[in-house]
Amino acid sequence: MAPTVPLAVLALLVALLAPGLGAAPGCDHPAHRWCSSRDIAAACQVGSLCPSLPRPAAAPVQLSLYYESLCPGCREFLVLQLFPTWLLLPEEMLNITLVPYGNAQERNISGKLDFQCQHGPEECLGNMMEACLMHEAKNFSTYFPVIFCLESGSSVTKNLEACLQIYAPELDSGRITACVQGDTGLALMHHNAQLTEALVPPHQYVPWITINGKHSDEMQAQAQASLLGLVCHLYQGEKPDACGGSKAPKLPSGCRR
Repeated sequence: MAPTVPLAVLALLVALLAPGLGAAPGCDHPAHRWCSSRDIAAACQVGSLCPSLPRPAAAPVQLSLYYESLCPGCREFLVLQLFPTWLLLPEEMLNITLVPYGNAQERNISGKLDFQCQHGPEECLGNMMEACLMHEAKNFSTYFPVIFCLESGSSVTKNLEACLQIYAPELDSGRITACVQGDTGLALMHHNAQLTEALVPPHQYVPWITINGKHSDEMQAQAQASLLGLVCHLYQGEKPDACGGSKAPKLPSGCRR
């Protein structure tokens, strides 16, 4: 029996033997290397002749959560939906941005920024602590478990040291405290205020969720009912085993302005 010729090899042989077909301009690779990578195939303009090339990775689903630290609905969504979904899915599938500010109000008093929060001064402190934590840690996988710990605990503002010891002992709580008490914390909250006020459509409540830069009532309802299911549905790449998951519990209502 004659040996089987791989399809990619056969296609290349046909292309090489076709009259007038040579290497594309800018292709400085020998013919036997044309299908060795997607970049080379593109440079030599033979991508359609290389069916065995791996497909490009799908873009991650981009989720932004606009929230405030003491809002019960925000805490429930972050703890019961967002954090478990992040744990279950591979890193390349979901990209999360957290914006702690919510229904706060920014004022300029004699040249100094001041913030009023829906659930009082403690919420403003919690918002700024989490913003400073993100600023100091920088890496999402470092600070998100700490924020989960704060939001799921008895006190968002009093458990920082304990949560750092459990989830990120390498972080210096003193630097986070200095950020909260200094100009950096105010600047971070001003930035979060700008991000929140720039939302289109304007946010009406929190948690306010955008997916791939967009918000709709339907998408918000789907995210709060089953975030894992929504992300699995939207992701265009190969689905992991976790995407066969079950429905999440119904969440409490959010905090309206």
